[in-house]
Amino acid sequence: MEWFIADEYWLARQVLQRGTAAIYLIAFIVAARQFRGLLGERGLLPIPRFLAASSFRNAPSVFQLHYSDRFFAGVCILGAVLSAGLVAGLGDLVPLWAAMLIWLVLWMLYLSIVNVGQTWYSFGWESLLLEAGFLVMFLGNDEVGPPLLVLLLARWLVFRVEFGAGLIKLRGDPCWRNLTCLYYHHETQPMPGPLSWFFHHLPKPLHRIEVAGNHFAQLVVPFALFAPQPVASGAALVVIITQLWLVVSGNFAWLNWITIVLAFSALSDSTAGVVFPLPEHQFGQTPTWFAVVVIVFAVAVAGLSYLPARNLLSKRQRMNASYNRYHLVNSYGAFGSVGRTRDEVVLEGTSDRDLTDDTVWKEYEFKGKPGDVHRWPRQYAPYHLRLDWLMWFAAISPAYAHGWLRTLLTRLLENDRTTLKLLRSNPFPDEPPRYVRARLYRYEFSTWSELRREHVWWHRIPLGLYVPPQRLPSGRSSAGAQ
Repeated sequence: MEWFIADEYWLARQVLQRGTAAIYLIAFIVAARQFRGLLGERGLLPIPRFLAASSFRNAPSVFQLHYSDRFFAGVCILGAVLSAGLVAGLGDLVPLWAAMLIWLVLWMLYLSIVNVGQTWYSFGWESLLLEAGFLVMFLGNDEVGPPLLVLLLARWLVFRVEFGAGLIKLRGDPCWRNLTCLYYHHETQPMPGPLSWFFHHLPKPLHRIEVAGNHFAQLVVPFALFAPQPVASGAALVVIITQLWLVVSGNFAWLNWITIVLAFSALSDSTAGVVFPLPEHQFGQTPTWFAVVVIVFAVAVAGLSYLPARNLLSKRQRMNASYNRYHLVNSYGAFGSVGRTRDEVVLEGTSDRDLTDDTVWKEYEFKGKPGDVHRWPRQYAPYHLRLDWLMWFAAISPAYAHGWLRTLLTRLLENDRTTLKLLRSNPFPDEPPRYVRARLYRYEFSTWSELRREHVWWHRIPLGLYVPPQRLPSGRSSAGAQ
């Protein structure tokens, strides 16, 4: 079965499996730290309420069998422990069947979280992690050589991520076709990073070159991933470099990092060996059962690829679409449209008993999204601040905040600890506010001179109320959640 094994891709398998495990680890840590405020029994969108209206068929999850906050935390801890073990090389220390079983358990645990995560888990990189996590299970371990079919399927996944993103841009906002989208994108993206301000102020001709380079990287290079070596390795390096460019220019959770990891599927050991020496590896005989399982998996992916492939060719291309509840073989894409302006929802509270024109309102600061104009944007990716991202969507349209923003304001009136942990600071540490409200501001990056003179990264203009002042119903205690 010489055709079945790709001996030249030992490094590719190591990066694919350990890199995916590292992202799983981050994802489980994110879930553990944020779920109580977002999804817990007193969360903004409680899982028990969701489960009461859903079935296992519509949302396959272990939580359909039982839910409690403690059980959810246990799932996160188990997922994090297994992920950390795989990062450390556990998969190569156990038998082949056991390694595959560990990967399967990881996928089932994270699928269980995503399928009850509702709005907070509606991002394309959730499906991407699940698809990648299921795929790397079939790469085996050091008992066998890396299966060529699985490496090709990993490249097919990278192709869908990159080519899908490229097509959605060309079919979407005209600024991608006239090469002007980066005049706005670094300022209006969901959560700017520490270098986004500097990227925004690059000369406009360079922005146009960036867009042209992006089109080349996403619409041409992906085809070369399937070319013979060393062309495929060269294509992989282009994907890796362009994704690193996106890493330093913004905060996109683990989207860029998992794409980088998957791109290693096209990087051969001989190409990588030019930069640094790699150890020689002797692989054992491929078990028949393993070869059969891999072939069945490849055939299944080929069948499931029909809808994503048709979506790529469709004039009504969907962005970040899953075609089954197991998030296997999905469609991807991002930023089919780019905002020209940036609005932010700012939450405020006051301790005043009566509201007047002289009422002093104090702002709640979020961890990542813009707020204080003097605060330099932080780097959080690959960590994912879910509430911060949804606040960006809420500023685009109140429809994105339906079902959770009013509850968020109520939790602030209660000084609810689990909710406040989602924020950077609480301006009312001693006693809850009497009123809270939400205001809408137009944010723009400051100029070079404003940064030097006033030490501000942003300047903002008030646009009006987003949610009028709210208070707890009469007779309800505001200190009960302390």
